[in-house]
Amino acid sequence: MWSSVTDTLGSITKLWRRRRMAMDAAAVLAWLRAHPDVLEKHVMDELELETLERWIIRKTQRAKKQAQQGAGKNGRKTSLSRWKFCVHADKRQMLQELTQSLQRGPSRAHVLFELAGCISSAVSADGFRLFLAEQGEPDNLTEYVGEEEPTPLTGSSARRSSGVTVPGFVARTREPVRLSYTEPDPRFPNGLAYNGHVMCQAVLQPDGSLAGVLELRRGPHNAPFHEEDEEISQSYLVWGGIALHYAHLYLSQDRQRRLNDFLLTVVKSIFQDMVSMDLLVTKVMNFAQRLVDADRASLFLLDARSGELYARIFDVGGEQQQQGFEAGAGSEDSLASAYKLHTEEIRFPMGTGIAGQVARTGEVLNIPDAYSDPRFNRSVDQLTGYRTRSILCMPIFIRGALIGVVQMVNKRSGTFNKEDEEAFETFAVYCGLALHHAKLYDKIRRSEQKYRVALDVLSYHNTCLDEEVQDMLGRGVPDALPQVDQFHFNVFDIDDLEKARHAVFMFKDLFGLSRFDEDSLIRFTLTVRKNYRRVPYHNWTHGFSVANTMYAIIKHSGGVFREEEALALYIGSLCHDLDHRGKNNQFMLETESPLASVYSTSTMEHHHFNQTVAILQQQGHNIFQKLTNSEYKQVLGLLKHCILATDLAAFFPNRERLTRLVSSGAFSWDNDEHRLFLGAIAMTASDLSASAKPWELQVKTVKVIFEEFYQQGDEERAVGMVPIPMMDRNQPDQQAASQVGFLTGICLPCYSLLSALIPDTRPLLDECRTNLERWRELDNSRRGARGSQDSGEPPHGANGPPNGPPNGTPHKTPNGAPPTAPLTTAGPLQSTLSLDSDSPSAIASLSHGGSAPDSSDEATRSAPT
Repeated sequence: MWSSVTDTLGSITKLWRRRRMAMDAAAVLAWLRAHPDVLEKHVMDELELETLERWIIRKTQRAKKQAQQGAGKNGRKTSLSRWKFCVHADKRQMLQELTQSLQRGPSRAHVLFELAGCISSAVSADGFRLFLAEQGEPDNLTEYVGEEEPTPLTGSSARRSSGVTVPGFVARTREPVRLSYTEPDPRFPNGLAYNGHVMCQAVLQPDGSLAGVLELRRGPHNAPFHEEDEEISQSYLVWGGIALHYAHLYLSQDRQRRLNDFLLTVVKSIFQDMVSMDLLVTKVMNFAQRLVDADRASLFLLDARSGELYARIFDVGGEQQQQGFEAGAGSEDSLASAYKLHTEEIRFPMGTGIAGQVARTGEVLNIPDAYSDPRFNRSVDQLTGYRTRSILCMPIFIRGALIGVVQMVNKRSGTFNKEDEEAFETFAVYCGLALHHAKLYDKIRRSEQKYRVALDVLSYHNTCLDEEVQDMLGRGVPDALPQVDQFHFNVFDIDDLEKARHAVFMFKDLFGLSRFDEDSLIRFTLTVRKNYRRVPYHNWTHGFSVANTMYAIIKHSGGVFREEEALALYIGSLCHDLDHRGKNNQFMLETESPLASVYSTSTMEHHHFNQTVAILQQQGHNIFQKLTNSEYKQVLGLLKHCILATDLAAFFPNRERLTRLVSSGAFSWDNDEHRLFLGAIAMTASDLSASAKPWELQVKTVKVIFEEFYQQGDEERAVGMVPIPMMDRNQPDQQAASQVGFLTGICLPCYSLLSALIPDTRPLLDECRTNLERWRELDNSRRGARGSQDSGEPPHGANGPPNGPPNGTPHKTPNGAPPTAPLTTAGPLQSTLSLDSDSPSAIASLSHGGSAPDSSDEATRSAPT
């Protein structure tokens, strides 16, 4: 019983407490309603912000159950319906969703549109309108209506007052505006065109730049917008702007990456397939069209002479042409069928039309409405029926000079914007380079054709005649020639044609005709003769003389040379001065000869070798055609080595290394490198063989050598240069001194080294020594004569030289031959030469082909015997 009473009392107690609590809560609520300032103070001082936000969410959720969804009334369904404010617990989740949306829809306008939808739902708006600011310009607003293209702002929910709309006012002032149709605003005296309530806010980037303007609406049946709505909207705009800023950085990098990939594709396509200017122009226009999503493209090149713009390919565009370009991979045939290749150029002066204006000013023109621009020519649209809406026209420069204009027409997705201009500006740089290189390629191709024609003409005139070949075949080649294998053979005793017959004989005697064609050999030899210029010394006679000396060396070598080596040595000697101009390498460099720009070292020697190869490549001239591929390659390599060895600049290092090998006993006939050194010395010995000829031939040769020197000196003086004394015909007293230095420093060491390895070449050394003594005697006599004149003694012309014949009797040499006229005057030695010096740097000044290291400037410009 007591337990039942106890239970009843407990229940009564609980019921009393609940009723008392309800009465207390009601009293508190009534008291708070009467004292709202206390509640506000408690909330502001004691309540956490997160708690307040949760209460706001709960309040909003309760209100939304009774209110109609604003987005439904607006008729615009956002793809982010899950962003509705009532779903989110806080703004962090909203920002995460916003960032993900940025990745799915990278368009800034698209993301702002979704954010606007969220704000509209958060403040219980019935609808919204989003206006985008192009490049932050408040006077250039376009309304964005979702996935459709933006349209220019021509009207607004607010009537114009003094030309000002509500979005335009907010864009310029950056201040929020709340308006109601029941409450007139002095800033807009005409009121609202929309029968309801409007709240308009600026959308700003974190850097303060204007991104757009958001206009929110409520119908007349709903309450006006309050300050709390403005704060909620502003809060979301701030956080959304931050997310949008960083997403924009990401998108900018992604866009730049895609642009770089696109430009790389452009560069590969343009520069790899640079076949013709028409093909390149078509590719440029196609890539430009794809870059800015244009419907049509045209490229006009500038004719600098007439000041006109011209084009053979224009109006590129359309799906059919695009498919033709992609299917044909840019081939010339596919492009010819896919694009309009006009046989007649379209030309118009600079300053005419949009393209002409851009060409005249050099500035970019971005025209969103072509028909509102007075510079636009509507006649083309009227003829074709095509409607031109927007135009982007940009100049193309190369090295600061205008070379053309590219014009894009009608962007498929709206109008051309600043991003299109920036991307196209980068693309225009590559266009300029491609067009410039295409012009150079076109010039090179035309020059190559001209070169082929010129080469064909020169080959005809530099090739021996068939009558000459038949004449030599008719005469036949002798079976034997007396003394042709002797070192003292006189090449001046036979004429040019006989020299050619002797050259063919020497070749047959060395190598036979079992592996060579006689007709090709004769044709080759006659053409070589024809390609020697008519200069005083380096002519066909000199080439034949060197070949004759090499023939004698090979005949007296005891078979130490292999057949390929002997073949390269003989042909190299015969061709070693082909097309010589009578000038040394230093002259070619100082006068900036084209040959010097082609060959930086051993200028003339490289040219001689290339001329040899050019003759071998002519029809009927390849004397090596029966050799195997490996033999042919080996002979050509040895032939180049032999001809380049005639540059005396290469003689000194070759002599030094070979001398060390011979002196140390390390020289080996089985070592190919050692054999190359020997071949180089043999080439130098043959090239300088005039110094080892009998005295009469030596004197005769020196005479023509100095005539060639003087001709070079004359040309140097004609171009303002000062010739060295040896090449100055006004100073003919340098001959004896120069010959003493030349024979002492170059010829004797060369022949001494050659005779040490091939003893049967000793006559060359002996004759060279004999000639040296003659030149010393002559030089000493002239020294004495010059000294007598300086001391007041009578000259030789009056009393005769010491121990010489009486007046009026020519002074005889030991061989009885009178010296030539240029040798009769005496004079001092050049200060740059030491007669008794063996120094290569001093003696190399006399080399015609090159200069020795460390030689003086005057000495390096000298030429050799």
